[in-house]
Amino acid sequence: MVRVKRGAIAKTRRRKVLKQAKGYFGSKHRLYKTAQEQLFHSGAYAYRDRKQNKRNFRKLWITRINAACRMHDLSYSKFINGLAIAGIEVNRKMLSELAINDEKAFLALIETSKKALKGEKVKPAEVKKKEAPKEVKEKKEEVKEVKKAPVKKAAPKKTTTKKA
Repeated sequence: MVRVKRGAIAKTRRRKVLKQAKGYFGSKHRLYKTAQEQLFHSGAYAYRDRKQNKRNFRKLWITRINAACRMHDLSYSKFINGLAIAGIEVNRKMLSELAINDEKAFLALIETSKKALKGEKVKPAEVKKKEAPKEVKEKKEEVKEVKKAPVKKAAPKKTTTKKA
């Protein structure tokens, strides 16, 4: 059998691990073995925290919605229940944004929720789409025309190299 030397491959693999471990404290960015262990843990933490991040944001949105509802004498759970009865489906992220930035719209949702809880039939107002001005439409058509024009591709140049 011919002897196989794998020094270059192993070295590049180790370099890759150490490059990923850049910025870690102590020997975790200097020594290959500890760097590799820390990368395994870091990957697990990152995966776990991506899930936790979603939970934390949902908690934050619910807290904001609850605070805004309580200002209008309604609890969060009753507000959400009223929206469900009224047939309004808005996610919590958007509800919290409305509570912060657009108090009139949020107040309208609260009123709708209160009416639905009392048993009144509520028909949500339809959202009308705004049409873009004619100038914007014309520009879009121009862009489409430009995209349709055939593009000539340059043929790749063949280069020949002499092997020694």
